[in-house]
Amino acid sequence: MSKTRYAIPAAFALISLPFCCFAQVKWDDSLLKPFVMDHRAATTSPADLAFLHDAPAGKDGYIRIQGGHFVKPNGQRIRFWGVHLTDWSPGSIELPAKEDTPMYARTLARYGVNIVRLHFIDKWAPTGITDGSKNDTRSFDPQQLDRLDFLVSEFKKNGIYMDLNLNVGRLYKEGDGVADAEQINRNWVKSLTLYDKRMIELEKEYAHNLLTHVNPYTKTEYRNEPAIAIVEIVNENGIGQGYNPPTKFYQEELDRLYNTWLKANLSAEQLQKLREQAGVQGDAMIPRLAGNARATAPKDRYETEVRFFMNLEDTFYQDMKTYLRSEGVKQPLIGSADHGHSGQPWVMLSSLSKLDILDGHIYWNQYVGAGNVPMVNDPLHSTVVQLSRTAFAGKPYTVSETNHPFPNEYAAEGIPILAAYAGFQDWDMIIMYTFEPKKDPAWQPYVGDPFDISLDPVRMTEMSAGALMFLRGDVKPARQTIERTYSKEQVLDAGLLPGGLRGGSEQPYFTPGFPLALPLEHGVRVKSLEGPPTAQYTASGANPIVSDTKELSWYTSDAKTGLVTIETDRTQALVGFIKANKKTLKNLGADISNDFATIVLTSMEDKPLAQSGKMLLSACSRMQNTDQKWNDARSGLGRGGQGHAPTLIEPVSGTVTLLNIAGAKSVSAVALDGSGKAIGAAIAGKKTAAGWDIPVGTPVTTWYVVSVSR
Repeated sequence: MSKTRYAIPAAFALISLPFCCFAQVKWDDSLLKPFVMDHRAATTSPADLAFLHDAPAGKDGYIRIQGGHFVKPNGQRIRFWGVHLTDWSPGSIELPAKEDTPMYARTLARYGVNIVRLHFIDKWAPTGITDGSKNDTRSFDPQQLDRLDFLVSEFKKNGIYMDLNLNVGRLYKEGDGVADAEQINRNWVKSLTLYDKRMIELEKEYAHNLLTHVNPYTKTEYRNEPAIAIVEIVNENGIGQGYNPPTKFYQEELDRLYNTWLKANLSAEQLQKLREQAGVQGDAMIPRLAGNARATAPKDRYETEVRFFMNLEDTFYQDMKTYLRSEGVKQPLIGSADHGHSGQPWVMLSSLSKLDILDGHIYWNQYVGAGNVPMVNDPLHSTVVQLSRTAFAGKPYTVSETNHPFPNEYAAEGIPILAAYAGFQDWDMIIMYTFEPKKDPAWQPYVGDPFDISLDPVRMTEMSAGALMFLRGDVKPARQTIERTYSKEQVLDAGLLPGGLRGGSEQPYFTPGFPLALPLEHGVRVKSLEGPPTAQYTASGANPIVSDTKELSWYTSDAKTGLVTIETDRTQALVGFIKANKKTLKNLGADISNDFATIVLTSMEDKPLAQSGKMLLSACSRMQNTDQKWNDARSGLGRGGQGHAPTLIEPVSGTVTLLNIAGAKSVSAVALDGSGKAIGAAIAGKKTAAGWDIPVGTPVTTWYVVSVSR
């Protein structure tokens, strides 16, 4: 499989929106100013969040599950906030050189990251650890394995856990004994890994070799490494009706499995009826339904085939779970992610929900011709609502891939909104796809990939504000959780529901009776896939849509000037069209010139904002590369439009006001550069009748540290 094919990891999970979501923003490019990230120059920073981590990771033992959430060995709740490591941008590297690894570990810890998803490490070197120089893919490249070992030890040392993926991007060679290896490498092989006997054998072999490998830097086998918090079996794999294997060998293999299952699970009378429905005689193989034939097939034939695919997936995941446990793996397991939001997930989730963790992937709006729109104008199709469909009662829920991909002039909204509503929904992990280490110390600072946040001065600095908000649990969980139930018949017949990226009025749930505003008002979970059909619920229909904790409000308007407000004791934020809405929170107000911006004020102490002596102020608008070119619709890049270094930002300019700050004698702020160091002298706050005014916009930055003297 080509690298290009993998470059958009969740293509079927991306959301396309109607053009009504465009805002009437007239961007003024003369406002753009250079502001670049520089991780190599970082030493100490007033915004260092490493204090959030209890280093070394796993020092007291393995992460486990208690009460439906992750806990440390002593029972203390732990949430995870993280990134991937990948190498899609030219000049990037997934496993950095050993001389750079300590710097990247310290960098991620400083931004509040406490988990890294080890993704694509099964690819051939020099991306992953598989030795690509041989005629098979059954051994590790010594240098790459050493880099992985050292990286794990450095992350562990800095309090960063790991999510270890076992099968993501593996391609096969002739010596592997995999049928049609060269052909399937050019196609999408993920479904084959769920049923092909040889591929399953190879995945188990890979898992054994990696998990029993002793890391010379930590002196532990990976299966005995408590800094590995989670193990994932596969990534975005799935199979179902209408699936057409890429070669004749795999078509025949799947047909044999289907007919063997039919004979084992159907009576003679049922088999004869199925043969008549399929138009086959005697003992001939019964064909599977092709393409969209399920829509007109007899119901019993359709449902029989659904049960086969459910059993096929369930057999794979349970077999892998049994194997991994027999190998001594103690970490909680993810099977795969709910990632195909153009259709219903219930068939797939029937097997995935039998494992330890439910996981979801979603990206905001990356389809050509539909990008560069603000999510604040479309709450009902937001990443929050999309992801909310997958959480199950009594199990941890993780989001191991998400992003507001570049280019999007509204990307500043993504991280704060997700961090806030993930807290409200009481989710357990958020991982941004992706962070790309750079090979060359002289790498030019620009964003070279839709998903890479490593040098993005908006998404990267907002990671710190999101970490404080989410890891501490600043946003209270919902007071009421609505639990949905689905009958067995609903699950079997889900594939007959209207699909597509908008999926009618019911997408992403696809089942009537569940209004899309509900996840923004209450907690939501799936209780059962074997119960009575879900009850009919109603949402308030109010504007704004207010969480039942009263801490989150989502405003929309006919003028397409949406706004989300976050108002907790320790974190408060204005996200979206701040100038048009003129909202003031308990401790935060803003009078800015930007049409669109995100302002987050969060305490860096274990105190409410009203009593805090140190706060992080994130103030972000748009970002783009120098000489970046838009297409005519400004919905994506035009020809040759990636641009080059340096990255540019539109500084948030005007005044941020701190309100109701108890006992303050003086307030000041220091602007930070892309390495987290102070820029120049402190900015003095001005005492007014309302509170303390802090001028923002000069010097150019996306973040500040605020100090209060009492």
